[in-house]
Amino acid sequence: MLASDLRIALFSGNYNYVRDGANQALNRVMGSALAAGAHVRVYSPTTDTPAFAPTGDLVSVPSWSLPGGRGEYRLAKGLSASVRADLAMWKPNIVHVSAPDILGHRAATWARRQGIPCIASLHTRFETYPHYYGLGFIEPLLVWMQKRFYNRVDRVMVPSPSMKTLLEQWGVTTPIGIWSRGINHERFHPGRRDMAWRRSLGIADGEVAVGFLGRLVLEKGLGVFADVISELKRRGVPHRVLVIGEGPARDWFASHVPEAVFTGFQGGDDLARAVAGMDIFFMPSVTETFGNVTTEAMAAGVPVVAARATGSIDLVEDGVNGFLVPPQDVRAYADAIQRLIEAPALRASAGRAGHDSVQGYEWDQVNAAMIETYLTLARR
Repeated sequence: MLASDLRIALFSGNYNYVRDGANQALNRVMGSALAAGAHVRVYSPTTDTPAFAPTGDLVSVPSWSLPGGRGEYRLAKGLSASVRADLAMWKPNIVHVSAPDILGHRAATWARRQGIPCIASLHTRFETYPHYYGLGFIEPLLVWMQKRFYNRVDRVMVPSPSMKTLLEQWGVTTPIGIWSRGINHERFHPGRRDMAWRRSLGIADGEVAVGFLGRLVLEKGLGVFADVISELKRRGVPHRVLVIGEGPARDWFASHVPEAVFTGFQGGDDLARAVAGMDIFFMPSVTETFGNVTTEAMAAGVPVVAARATGSIDLVEDGVNGFLVPPQDVRAYADAIQRLIEAPALRASAGRAGHDSVQGYEWDQVNAAMIETYLTLARR
């Protein structure tokens, strides 16, 4: 079997209506599959205002808007009669599900009944989210539900070794492979640093900018970030705060870090310039499965201070290209950031080490692993 024999049906809860790391990876792997000659059809909720054009043919599935102030995301209702008819016409020989939601479960069931191999890719640690909204008590239930889901498919593809270990600890017995993430090295590199742009934001050349990069949602660790900035201020450690991104928690974050410079959403070369404009990248999130933004910061030569959690522990070598800190230890985070602020030579050497350590992350290479997995299962 060749890649040109593949007929892939991808099911995604968000393929292009809101831009995030998960759907960026999905669009990239579908692009690689198409370039290899495969045939691709994507089933996902859609909106009238997509964030970007989809890669491959996109079929809209019925969905609800999520409650709780997260209406920008949608929850698919499952496989409607029209979607099932489209699948029957499409005749896929590989089903790829990207989330343990209603759509993912229905697609996995459909694949099993049709005798079609089903791959699940894991992008998000959903079990960590309720903690940030006062619902931490349901975390064991979400772990159980995800374990059940990933044990229903033929292969699970995770982005990092730490996630493979976590799923095995949960009791997932399905074979687990690694589908990592790549970096656009032509875009993200130290040469993108633009001091004039920093000055336009009011950040002086000699000031150290502690940066946040990502969607502004509570589960990214915004509370810990704000507490650490407060601790740095209490100690009298000179710094600036640079926030790159947008999201529903922006107002909350701005009220807790009022001195921060907010750039809003940045894309393309503007994003690369903003990332390179940071002096320290602070990632307190414990919800990451890989850390796309972490590798982008490292590629730009920015040292990282991150939670000792999945994703980051596969990327950050403690004391070499940054520091890993126990997830909720505000004082330890402040210690690490203060050390980098007060030691320019250490900051520079850690940035160079980070840049060097991520050079092997190439999209063509990592997506080839997924395409080979498609072929392996389809041949069976």
